[in-house]
Amino acid sequence: MAVKIFYDKDADVNLLNKNKIAIIGYGSQGHAHALNLKESGFNVVVGLRNGGASWERAIEDGWKPMSVKEAVDGAAWVQILTPDETQGELYEKEIKSSLKSGMTLGFAHGFNIRFGIINPPKDVNVAMIAPKGPGHLVRRQYTEGKGVPCLVAINQDATGNALNIALAYAKGIGGTRGGVIQTTFAEETETDLFGEQAVLCGGAVELIKSGFQTLLEAGYQPEIAYFECLHELKLITDLIFEGGIGNMNYSISDTAEYGEYVSGKRVINEASKKAMKEILQDIQDGTFAKAWIEENKKGRPNFIKAREDLKKEKIEIVGEELRKMMPWLKKQK
Repeated sequence: MAVKIFYDKDADVNLLNKNKIAIIGYGSQGHAHALNLKESGFNVVVGLRNGGASWERAIEDGWKPMSVKEAVDGAAWVQILTPDETQGELYEKEIKSSLKSGMTLGFAHGFNIRFGIINPPKDVNVAMIAPKGPGHLVRRQYTEGKGVPCLVAINQDATGNALNIALAYAKGIGGTRGGVIQTTFAEETETDLFGEQAVLCGGAVELIKSGFQTLLEAGYQPEIAYFECLHELKLITDLIFEGGIGNMNYSISDTAEYGEYVSGKRVINEASKKAMKEILQDIQDGTFAKAWIEENKKGRPNFIKAREDLKKEKIEIVGEELRKMMPWLKKQK
């Protein structure tokens, strides 16, 4: 099936910009969506928990934040941009009772819909506009006249034009400037979780740690091991990000490129791929979602312990000291 990509010419902001839009949450994505929509001429309100961490920040940015219930009341579009693990309870307590027929319930990630944590009524649209970049980038690109590409998905089309309404929202945050790719809630959620766990976060972190530990166990200095296995990774990922794997290979030495070809598959091989398939299966059948929900219900004991254990690892201790030699990094923290 050919991929569908939508641009500015495919979106009509008039389908949405005269109606009230409620942005729920004012974190990384929330602040970017709210400010971009406002500057695109949309009627935006911000709904937050009074006294929460984002309340003062919203005020500083010129908003008059209100309760979630007040924000949702009368809105044509309600965009939930709070963390995955909080959305279910928030929806039940603050949003569900205020939904009206013909409204659109929007998300930036499909987790709670895909795994049945949130079950909207049949007479509302359920849509997703998911920028493929962090909120600060969504905001910066917009202010520069550009836009971060987005994904769009419609899980429930109650009004018959949910996709067009979603594209209007996407245009409001700058997404159609970069291109909006059509997908499904299931595809976005499953691929997003898999990418995070197997490659971007889980896989990359364990690869870095294993490489660092291998050099230490062989008697090399931890500072040298840190530079080779962690610090220089940014150089490589930037080159890949800018022009693909071929661009990275063009930019590195032939020795490094040859090493990639003869050694990469010794580390990431069929055994690794088998583990990846098992991770994907856990995501698809809901095993991971169930475990994460239970972890939160129990107060996150394993999550908190893992986070604390990481602080004690040699690579983190050495890295903290080495980064003091690089004051320019503090500006990016």
